[in-house]
Amino acid sequence: MTKLSVNINKIATLRNARGGNLPDVLKAAIDCERFGAQGITVHPRPDERHIRYQDVYDLKPLVTTEFNIEGNPEPAFIDLVIAVKPAQVTLVPDAHDALTSNHGWDTITHRKFLSEIINEFHKYGIRTSIFVDPDPRMVAGAAATGTERIELYTESYAAGYLKDRERAIEPFIAASEEAITCGLELNGGHDLNLDNLRYFTQKIPALKEVSIGHALIADALYYGMETTIQLYLRELKPWLPA
Repeated sequence: MTKLSVNINKIATLRNARGGNLPDVLKAAIDCERFGAQGITVHPRPDERHIRYQDVYDLKPLVTTEFNIEGNPEPAFIDLVIAVKPAQVTLVPDAHDALTSNHGWDTITHRKFLSEIINEFHKYGIRTSIFVDPDPRMVAGAAATGTERIELYTESYAAGYLKDRERAIEPFIAASEEAITCGLELNGGHDLNLDNLRYFTQKIPALKEVSIGHALIADALYYGMETTIQLYLRELKPWLPA
């Protein structure tokens, strides 16, 4: 079954909006695991507008499932990842002023850069994943960097799901098939939610992990965190109809 990694950035956003330590990001991570999450994801940005670098250090000894750190591999981020040594680092090409991640890597143009970064992380036993658009050329380019995984940027799927889900999933099926051919493992993330998650995971059966934050935290406002995580885990069960 595809694993669920909960991105806790939005919990940090709420904390930072008021100051202080409410809600407690560390407790939230522990609770997410206790409620069934199989991983914790954070995406620290240079302006620390949600997850702070210190949060990442503080989370490391507390996370007992898979710890995934996302971000643009700038020098400070690279130093953070090497110091913390998470199970996985996901390389995302987001600009400083980006509200949220909005595109994948051009793995052909940036092959040398990505290869050097990935080689550095591999020295410390950190699994790497590259955030890519659902384009077989970019998938093949990712494979050439030496990464173990890619994370498919699923915004276009989520945007087209309600109108025509068969058409929306097509490029992702093609990208996943290329990944399998290239020997890459697959993750997915961005705008996946309780409406579109099951269909996506059933059409991409090789999917190892999804990282979900915004929608899951928003749902938790209504259902509570424990119930929400269980609802998402239910959507990941492969034997349920899409």
